[in-house]
Amino acid sequence: MIEHGKIVETGGREFLLRVETSARPSDYLMYEDLRNEVWGFPEDHMSGTRNMMCESFLHEGGSLFIGAFVRGEKGGFPADAGHLAAFCYGFVGVRDKEVGFRDPANLRFYSQFAAVRRRYQGLGLGIRLKEFQGETVLGLLGVGTVICTYDPLTAVNAHRNVRHFGMEVVEYRVATYGEYGGHLNRLDVPTDRFLMSWDLAGKPAGASRAACAVPGDAGQAIRTGSRRVKGRTGDVELEVAEAVELDRPGDVVLARIPSDFYLMLRETDVEDPDVRRIPLDWRAATRRAFTTLFERGFRVVDFRRPGAEGPGGGYVLMK
Repeated sequence: MIEHGKIVETGGREFLLRVETSARPSDYLMYEDLRNEVWGFPEDHMSGTRNMMCESFLHEGGSLFIGAFVRGEKGGFPADAGHLAAFCYGFVGVRDKEVGFRDPANLRFYSQFAAVRRRYQGLGLGIRLKEFQGETVLGLLGVGTVICTYDPLTAVNAHRNVRHFGMEVVEYRVATYGEYGGHLNRLDVPTDRFLMSWDLAGKPAGASRAACAVPGDAGQAIRTGSRRVKGRTGDVELEVAEAVELDRPGDVVLARIPSDFYLMLRETDVEDPDVRRIPLDWRAATRRAFTTLFERGFRVVDFRRPGAEGPGGGYVLMK
């Protein structure tokens, strides 16, 4: 019998990671509420609770809702909104639309949402949740590939997806979600995304990729600098993208990104157009760098956390 949950300890707290099995539509509202709390963009809502329940793989659909519930003060792990610390959601799809669902090898799981409530962030819970999602997709659904998208300018997601899980960058998608606002996006910043592929059968969930050595003469795809500006909360120093330099990149290239793009989006959300355009300049520079390098046969092989692994953090690309 396949288990639908397990208890994990991370960051000094205990959580129950659990596949949602309820046949009551009202039990699915907590996932939509948490999604809206984290993203803060109600226009991008999930389907109604009745449809969410029907979507579940354990009912009529091909979706998985997984919740992470913190241990209660009186013990146990109450599976309610007050104890929901994080969740992830996704659904089964196909790679080749002409083959469709006729061939099981054509199936893949699209990971749509993964969110951790603010007070539980920084505990490593997001990593454990994604590991459990990978185990469940492979073990419960029998699907060996997970795909997802994320903003290539977000270092926290890049480190998790590229370094920790060893996901492969499949393609660079330009403004794939249209105008998207809320806490983690801004309506005037295009929603460019990396499409990622995670081979569950070839690499165990959570098997970290070994750090890639970067030669001292590695090419720098983007020339960067820093500026002190009047941000939303006061004076703040921000990294800026100054130019794209791809004339002679060599065989190994480092593509820098901001250390905290979410912070940059918030701090530059001001009236001053010169400050407001800082994240747009990053988007334009990285879009040109990645699309050009991919066309030349480069691929992402690693990610170095900015400031945490020596100067010059960012994506490592190799021809």
